[in-house]
Amino acid sequence: MAERKFAWPARAENTLIGKDIPRLDGVAKASGQAKYTADINTAGTLFAKLLTSTLAAGKIKKIDVDAAKKMPGVKAVHLFKKVGDDVRWEGELIVAIAAERAEQADDALKQVQVEYEVQPFFVDEANIVRAAQADRTKGLGKNAKGDVEAALKTAAVVHRGYYGVATISHMCLEPHGSHCEWKGDDLDVHLSTQNVSGTAGQFAEPLGIDAANVTVTSDYEGGGFGSKFQADEWGVACAKMAKEAGKPVRLMLDRATELKVGGTRPSGYVDVTIAANADGEVVAWDSIHWGTAGFGGGGVDVNQLPYPFDFPNRSAAQIGISCNSGPNRAWRAPPHPQLCAMTQTAMDDLAAKLKMGSYEFFKKNLKHTLQNKADVYAAEMEIAAKAIDWKAKWHPHGEGGKGPVKRGLGMALHRWGGGAGPCTCTIKVHPDGSVESFLGSQDIGTGTRTVIAITLAETFGLPLAGVKVNLGSSKYPPSGASGGSITVGGVCGAHRRAGQTALWQIFDKVAEKYKIESADSLVAKGGDILKGKEKVCTWKQACSLLGQMPLEVKGEGPKKDGLTADQVGGVQMVDLSVDTETGLVRIHKFVCVQDCGLILDELTARSQVLGALIMGIAYSLSEERIMDNKTGRYINADLQNYKLPRIGDVGELVAIMYQPDSEYDRGVVGLGEPPVIAPGAAISNAVANATGVRVPVLPFTPKRVLDALKGVHA
Repeated sequence: MAERKFAWPARAENTLIGKDIPRLDGVAKASGQAKYTADINTAGTLFAKLLTSTLAAGKIKKIDVDAAKKMPGVKAVHLFKKVGDDVRWEGELIVAIAAERAEQADDALKQVQVEYEVQPFFVDEANIVRAAQADRTKGLGKNAKGDVEAALKTAAVVHRGYYGVATISHMCLEPHGSHCEWKGDDLDVHLSTQNVSGTAGQFAEPLGIDAANVTVTSDYEGGGFGSKFQADEWGVACAKMAKEAGKPVRLMLDRATELKVGGTRPSGYVDVTIAANADGEVVAWDSIHWGTAGFGGGGVDVNQLPYPFDFPNRSAAQIGISCNSGPNRAWRAPPHPQLCAMTQTAMDDLAAKLKMGSYEFFKKNLKHTLQNKADVYAAEMEIAAKAIDWKAKWHPHGEGGKGPVKRGLGMALHRWGGGAGPCTCTIKVHPDGSVESFLGSQDIGTGTRTVIAITLAETFGLPLAGVKVNLGSSKYPPSGASGGSITVGGVCGAHRRAGQTALWQIFDKVAEKYKIESADSLVAKGGDILKGKEKVCTWKQACSLLGQMPLEVKGEGPKKDGLTADQVGGVQMVDLSVDTETGLVRIHKFVCVQDCGLILDELTARSQVLGALIMGIAYSLSEERIMDNKTGRYINADLQNYKLPRIGDVGELVAIMYQPDSEYDRGVVGLGEPPVIAPGAAISNAVANATGVRVPVLPFTPKRVLDALKGVHA
């Protein structure tokens, strides 16, 4: 018998892999049949509401909840803070109340009396001078290589610029929250989470129970993007109130609280000097950058700037600013979007000083990109340029037309890891031929169920309907959290290994039964077992050889067997216009060419890219947390003023999956994060190309655009 190796089918043999397959749960979601955490409403469920801090900094002098406890319908009260505790930002949690009706909980919160000792605050995160004067800065290291000073002296062209990216808040369609119900000593939690297998223990420890007594369920999730890995203090409070009341409790953050405590993407601002030789090759980078990740300071990682380049002479220093604002959490490709926008805008301005086109300049510097992606980037640039008609539309910066509306092109590139995460799964092949899988992963809206089903159905030669995927429970075999774009590689690699292992065992039984000399000559296709083109038996007949019990096989990963890979690169180009009278930026066409390894479902892969481009347009043109320097308050924490794009704001979006080889030379690589990285830089460069003026800070609101055109910089 030949050595059996785990591998994906040859591309030409695939029935499902690489095709356009609609999500299996699409109808359930579109019809409202899918039950999210906020839909769980078991008998007697109480509704919890939260009281949050109204000031940015202070110390609690008094909390009185006696009157609230006596209000109609109130069954449980939980204090997040006690007398003497500090309040560090507006929106920090103070009290939770669970009542029979939501409006009763709201009424009870109005009876809570809280007195504060007001303290000084600071929220002006972009102003490094004021931050230093307020003693809110801290050096966070330096990244250096070569001799920057010498390179600057001999460079043909030197450019110095200021660039920035404002803080944005997580804005998941489904807010954070949970439904907690005790059944004796056991706790059932329906949780909006990216980490089903990892959160049972987070509930158990503060509750003083064993993790084995906690079941976490997440059948559906309305997005997480890096913000939903924890049980969180409000999740534990929900469980405690359910215990106190002896009834189930549902606690979902309202939108204002979600924006204030659900996590932010840190800001980043940079003062950079960049230089090139006469041929346009970057020879030096010297920068100092700052920003905030909230009260704890922090910010964008200095070790990844400039991004994604390794220039021969570079120096980058980082300063963190402590602000009285909510904490940061991972936000889709942290912190690459900020790094990209801070690097490639400066590069584009240097190209303009050299009187060199952006395309030519970036191409000359591809040899300095990390991960040896120069050839991939060059090929992707050609594809993107053709798709957007770069050659015909390109013009030097500032020559975007004679009227008030100026047209421009911009580009940027990005990289990401996207390897396979940890996963264990159990698949069962039943004697009647049906197949099911069990794993503790989650589908956060990306199509995890669908790609697992595709993997198993392709492996066994079955239609998608012949496979059932069971996930979303902490009682299933543990799987890693969905972050870092590692889920698809982790779950599909494990399922392919388990599937092939099971199939080999079934082939052995078929070969024995039907006197086939070599079991390895068999294939499963179209619901049959074949030897060459000759049918040996049906899939159901083969499975009947298992006897009365199902075949159960465990799959694990990641493993270095070629089923999964990592490291991808992408190129993005945008065609837009800027109305110089109103400051309005309008996207006409946005092209992304994305390297992503083996594609299991091209429909959901393109969907990932399109969603990322929309998120990129959001943080580039309108999305921003606005803090009031006078009061320390987050003044646009609502859906009316926290501006997100609508369908008419995004223009034509084009997703092109880069797969240059006729056969797979790489395994599955995660795709969720990389395409959200480059939009900020690409859009900024297109605005500069259209107007001849760099708008230094994202997002490009009409005011920022008009201020830049007038030479006014905040």
